[in-house]
Amino acid sequence: MKYMLGAYAASPNHSSWDPALETAFYNELKALPNLKGLEHPFLGSLHQHDDAWFLANIDPQWDYVFTCIPGIMNALGQNPLFGIASVDDAGRQSALAFMQQACAAIGKLNRHLGRQAVSAIMIQSAPARHKAASSEAALLASLETMLSWDWQGARIVIEHCDAFVESHIPSKGFLALTDELNVLSQLNSTLPPEQQLGMVINWGRSVFETRTVAGAVQHINAAKAAGVLSGVMFSGVSDQDSAYGAWRDSHQPPQQSERVKHGEPGSWMTEQAMHNCLAACDTPEALLVLGAKIGIRPLDATIEQRIATVRDTLAILDRFFQLETTRGLK
Repeated sequence: MKYMLGAYAASPNHSSWDPALETAFYNELKALPNLKGLEHPFLGSLHQHDDAWFLANIDPQWDYVFTCIPGIMNALGQNPLFGIASVDDAGRQSALAFMQQACAAIGKLNRHLGRQAVSAIMIQSAPARHKAASSEAALLASLETMLSWDWQGARIVIEHCDAFVESHIPSKGFLALTDELNVLSQLNSTLPPEQQLGMVINWGRSVFETRTVAGAVQHINAAKAAGVLSGVMFSGVSDQDSAYGAWRDSHQPPQQSERVKHGEPGSWMTEQAMHNCLAACDTPEALLVLGAKIGIRPLDATIEQRIATVRDTLAILDRFFQLETTRGLK
């Protein structure tokens, strides 16, 4: 098996841009034998800093999943009404304009590679409900508009972020999973197979929302029951006030163990928890999106330390599929 990696979270360029440093990082990524491609952050252009650098340094064989959350969070910092689920028409139209830029960036990458390299675009149901109003109807209207564009084969999938709940301060605070699933089910009932919309569950964001490790499996089961489960991305979280922060969406690595030398001791994302999620998917190897997005602390960690953490994280996924193969042979 090979997996998608949100490599931008592990990049040594966490607060500045050093092309030579990023090139060295990408060269190490290219050497990972189980890397299928990148979960690529979209902030308004193909690459946040330099499209030409990006096109020159990617592996031509990689596949891609775009994620809009970095650009969405930047936009929300300027305008809390921004979002494809916003009931404010100007805020919703601004979000649609942003999504149209993402569509154009997908076209640019595909043209460069001469193939359909982008399999999906992960969108998120902003705005934050504790700061601005959002609705199923607004999300549905936005998706109907987006479905009229040429995505060159890339599937539109909602990545569920932590929803607004009364019990604690949210990280994202977007629509509830049930709201998102309702919209997906309503639209999919009218769409041909090639346009069917999906749902990606992010481990850390589901656990952040529910405050329980079981929350990720619950969300996987809900998406599966609705017939829209399209992916799982593993990104950790914890209640401990480490360098990653308590209850922060900081993409903690898996919990450190004898098998996971490069991990975070306080992370709630254990190897068993990850395997439980994969088992809940029934056929995880068939998911459109499967991989991990891991942040690295300390911020001045070397490229070697960063790659070692990524390697240990992906090895957890490998071990699940190796166990499944062993069981199948018995």
